[in-house]
Amino acid sequence: MPIVIDLDVELAKKKMSVSELAAAIDITPVNVSVLKNGRAKAVRFSTLDAICRVLECQPGDILRWVPDNADTRADATA
Repeated sequence: MPIVIDLDVELAKKKMSVSELAAAIDITPVNVSVLKNGRAKAVRFSTLDAICRVLECQPGDILRWVPDNADTRADATA
């Protein structure tokens, strides 16, 4: 997937565990883990807002887009 989740990086910067973040933003640790491991299909803006507030970061610190290799190869041959 071309969207990469860097939540683990931000958690490490704050020396915070998944359980601590989950408690701070009032969602389950399992849901935080799903997001952290890149298995989430969506994230609510209210959840993203809460994560950014607690970790004192910007959404771009957590989410980033990386080009898909398949798309890059298709453009190179066209």
